[in-house]
Amino acid sequence: MSGKSIIIMGVSGCGKSTIGELLATRISAKFIDGDDLHPKANILKMSRGEPLSDEDRLPWLERVRDAAFSIESKNETGVIVCSSLKKSYRDKIREGNKNVSFVFLDGSIELILQRMSFRSGHFMKENMVKSQFDILERPVSEKSVITINIDATLNDIIEKTVLELESLSRFSNLSNTQQNKVVA
Repeated sequence: MSGKSIIIMGVSGCGKSTIGELLATRISAKFIDGDDLHPKANILKMSRGEPLSDEDRLPWLERVRDAAFSIESKNETGVIVCSSLKKSYRDKIREGNKNVSFVFLDGSIELILQRMSFRSGHFMKENMVKSQFDILERPVSEKSVITINIDATLNDIIEKTVLELESLSRFSNLSNTQQNKVVA
């Protein structure tokens, strides 16, 4: 899986950072938490409980895109955490990158709120979860995206993610003719 970035995506509280770190360790990849790539203004805004606008997110998405480009350029493998809630955000990350995959951590709002109630010390507040679900564009029929249900143990989530990524990697290495035969 070298020269590849795997973006762990989903709403706040779905386990992106925890799963991203575990996955990176499991596949011997570099780990980058996208929260660390937010500009100061974004962190301050979210700390006040204010949702980010598309305009606020643009410099952050560019930083995530550039991190993926750096990983690809150095022929490394990286796992980057980034909510990537809208297709346009995922498309921004894909710009100029040839080998980016997304892992969508999917769960119900009830499960996310339950998990958020146990979380402390993070700038994302529980009241902002609904705003994330409101703007979420599920990555249906997008290339190089797998969906993982998070209503499972961490170990099961990691195992399923690794298997799905391996399958996706094998599938994406096939020519278009071979892909058509596999799909048919």
